[in-house]
Amino acid sequence: MSAAEQPWPRDGLFARLRAACAPEWRRYVEHDFVRELARGTLPERAFRHYLGQDYLFLIQFARAYALAVYKSSSLQDMRDGLAGLKAILDDEMSLHLRYCRSWGLSEADVEHLPEAPATLAYTRYVLETGMAGDLLDLRVALAPCIVGYGEIGWAMARDPATRRDANPYRDWIATYGGADYQAIALSAAAGLDRLWQERAGGGRFERLVRIFGEATRLEADFWQMGLSAG
Repeated sequence: MSAAEQPWPRDGLFARLRAACAPEWRRYVEHDFVRELARGTLPERAFRHYLGQDYLFLIQFARAYALAVYKSSSLQDMRDGLAGLKAILDDEMSLHLRYCRSWGLSEADVEHLPEAPATLAYTRYVLETGMAGDLLDLRVALAPCIVGYGEIGWAMARDPATRRDANPYRDWIATYGGADYQAIALSAAAGLDRLWQERAGGGRFERLVRIFGEATRLEADFWQMGLSAG
């Protein structure tokens, strides 16, 4: 997917971070897990393992949004963090559990899973980054997930090579390639630009690149965790 085809701005902070971490980003968005999911060839065992761990990931993601409220310096940022927290706790976790059940995973099954090393590494990195830094650091650490899933879903939904008929993962592709999630990804990218203008100077970019690069590497490891389970 070329830069010209991407639906989000090409000159914002997210685009700069992605360009600065190009090898890590390609490893993440072009991972074999992603490719096999688009082709419908991903082993079901791998996808079930990923689904269970992704539920545990959502729990920690909710904590990250709670931390975003604490780290906010304006009421609007606090409201944004609260909206994200409520969306996860009130909507996304229930939707995820229903999707898990369609794959033969009950609520009890996923809630009693041990966290895989890749889940622990990534989620705790995000939380530690937010605790040690400010809201911009936290949002940058979250960006590979929030915006990255948007880029992956957008590309899958428009790639002629994506299998559409009888693809067992078509609902996943439709979710992240659909308009609702694309709006979430675009909003997250725009939010980075606003925080950059409010909180950053040019000397801070290198630290943000390190955060973004590490979070992206950990996202790719999360894919690999699922693929290795297959």
